Order: sequence, then C-alpha cells, then structure tokens
Amino acid sequence: MISRIGELIINSGLKKSFIADKLEVSVKQLRNYETGHSLIPIDKAFVLAELLNVKIEDLYERENGPTN
Repeated sequence: MISRIGELIINSGLKKSFIADKLEVSVKQLRNYETGHSLIPIDKAFVLAELLNVKIEDLYERENGPTN
C-alpha cells in the first residue's frame, strides 16, 4: 500500500501539530504514517479521515500487482 496521508494533509491546510494532537501521537509518529514507515491503527485512521474530510480508504492507495 502507498500512503496518501501526506498529500491529504497538505491539501487539508491543517497543521501537522494539530492533527498529531487530535490523533494523540507525536508529529514524528504522524510522519511515520505519512511515509509508510508504520501503518496507522484503525481507530486513529477513522479520526484522521474525519479530520481530513475523506473516506478512510482514501488514506492509502493500493500498489499495482497481483490481487491474490
């Protein structure tokens, strides 16, 4: 999966520190979600999607490749 979180945050106009605070994570951890170094837990993904005004499935893009 490819994270779209960084792109969505930029488009939202919200500050990363504000988003990190709402997710109850550090800005560094938020950056890990953006870069794909770690996957966002599902409970935080729902909060993030709501903050960014997107669907939860918009946070990640599926890489091309076999589906099985």
